Amino acid sequence: MPKKNKVIIMGAAGRDFHNFNTFFRDNSRYDVIAFTVAQIIGISNRRYPKELSGRLYPRGIPIYPEKQLPDLIRKHKIDEVVLAYSDLKHDSVMEKASLVLAVGADFKLMGMNTTAIRTEKPLITVCAIRTGAGKGTISREILNRLRSKGFNPVVIRHPMPYGDLKKQTCQRFATQQDMDKYNPTIEEREEYEPYVERGFVVYSGVDYGKILKQAEKEGDIIVFEGGNNDIPFYTSKRHLKVVVADPLRPNDVFSYPGESNVIMADVIIMNKINVASNRNIKLCEEKIRTLNKKVPIIRVRSVVTVDRPELIKGKKVLVVEDSPTVTHGGLGYAAGLVAAQKYKSAKHINPKRYAVGSIKKIFEENKHLKHVLPSAGYTKTQLKDLEATIKKIHCDTVILGTPVNLSNIIKINQPIARVSYKPKEIRDGMLDKILNKFLKNSK
Repeated sequence: MPKKNKVIIMGAAGRDFHNFNTFFRDNSRYDVIAFTVAQIIGISNRRYPKELSGRLYPRGIPIYPEKQLPDLIRKHKIDEVVLAYSDLKHDSVMEKASLVLAVGADFKLMGMNTTAIRTEKPLITVCAIRTGAGKGTISREILNRLRSKGFNPVVIRHPMPYGDLKKQTCQRFATQQDMDKYNPTIEEREEYEPYVERGFVVYSGVDYGKILKQAEKEGDIIVFEGGNNDIPFYTSKRHLKVVVADPLRPNDVFSYPGESNVIMADVIIMNKINVASNRNIKLCEEKIRTLNKKVPIIRVRSVVTVDRPELIKGKKVLVVEDSPTVTHGGLGYAAGLVAAQKYKSAKHINPKRYAVGSIKKIFEENKHLKHVLPSAGYTKTQLKDLEATIKKIHCDTVILGTPVNLSNIIKINQPIARVSYKPKEIRDGMLDKILNKFLKNSK
């Protein structure tokens, strides 16, 4: 028998599992020795379960922290290391490649030809240049327009399986009771709840082959919302590739794998132009044009509103933001701080000095964070630390910039103002024109 290539997959509980399931799981030419994980706490030192690993891995596959990668390569004489997570600067990718090559293994990236699952349904994928660009907001706007045209779209969300992987193989969220059933983390709720509140069905989980089969039974169009700035998990003969750009971070057009999204995009939506400078808007468009000269670019304002603005004006506030956006997404603030400024708070408190436990560690690892509190809640311990941090802060109002109502998950004693945001095109009709053309060609 030919020698099997020994493989380690570097990931963050998402793309890594998908690449394994679609390419390696039943591939007898390879032996996947381990996964490593970064970006997300509390998911290392466990196993990818045997129930998901297939016949070649009757004991499942161990998962280790990424910092152990060099030792694992040496110990197991690894042939290939596959990088399978997103939201990285190009320099960071090559630093990881250099480390792998120095220890003796090959370094590999995988594209859509080997990892994308084909659907026969019309497919719209909404991906981004960087985390926090506003994929969810744009996805929901597209869904609203599809529904208004008489279609029944179903959403598939990029994986966020931080709990029991066997139970998360294929998850369907259609009601608040489904949230309670699966007990997702804050980060998962932030992605799923806004869809459910608007009456859409959203699927997520671990096995995206099984997920697609279930979603295809319910919807006449599949809308895939990517995670971070990852490339799509699905492809189709009838495929509209929407990519969201963030002019607050124009230099991040050249990021991994967001740059790939720009190159393959059928339409780019430049979000948040009302809070970006004219210089950055122009710079973002120039950088996009170096990669994709003819792609339509739709400029969109992100209109921020608050349910109780009287709790902000003249008040001392604590701003809580969507965690991935302001941590590995690299932004120092998001919609919550924009709302504080728009509705003229007297002061927004720097939460860093009040942070406890794992929340304190987040601030230590993200030096750019000064004015906002990340809504981190990957583990029970982290949830308790988040609750304790908020409790320590004496303020008039807690502004929730995160899409999820944290008060349903943790105890918040202070009055709460919730932020919402809606996209508004500068040139009305461009998105509808592109959608109508796609739908006509999809018949």
